[in-house]
Amino acid sequence: MQSAQWRVLGAVLVAVMMIGGGVWGTGLLNAAPMAGTQRPHLAPYVPTPQDVVERMLAMAKVGKNDVVVDLGSGDGRLVVTAAKQFGARGIGIDIDPARIAEGRANAKQAGVESLVEFRQEDALEADVSKATVVTLYLLSSSNVKLRPRLLSQLKPGARIVSHQFGMGDWAPDAVETFTDANGTSRTLYLWTVGANSPKP
Repeated sequence: MQSAQWRVLGAVLVAVMMIGGGVWGTGLLNAAPMAGTQRPHLAPYVPTPQDVVERMLAMAKVGKNDVVVDLGSGDGRLVVTAAKQFGARGIGIDIDPARIAEGRANAKQAGVESLVEFRQEDALEADVSKATVVTLYLLSSSNVKLRPRLLSQLKPGARIVSHQFGMGDWAPDAVETFTDANGTSRTLYLWTVGANSPKP
């Protein structure tokens, strides 16, 4: 290809990247990494730090009678931790088969296979009706897409904890902002499904 053609192609690629940056700036460039592997418009995969995982579970007051569903479960650390530290049952949902295999391996290594399962599914189509706690680390727009499903399937008293991103105009019941072990500022949002929740 001649140099003039290369220059044109380069300009096009730069323009595409700039447009992409405008679309994804909030989710990818300016925000902390996100856990879970779902469709690209839900979230890319970067593991949540372990201390943040523990804060999410503590915020939801997870106990041995809970069923924790992690939408976009990645390597499974959140549901594995819920099972190992609190005796809760856990269901990890992820669209990537490699992450599902990794989650199962981590559950086996932690000795919690009997309490944890992993399902290769799209989070937008997952059955969360058994959950008493749902954990999220997805984009705000993805949380909004999931909201009708969460509200229609979850029972009153179920808790939803989102790392870093809200859920549109549904005001959280509690917000925690803290600095993690790596010095990164994190924000957690908690909702409890009930009479005052929005309509699905």
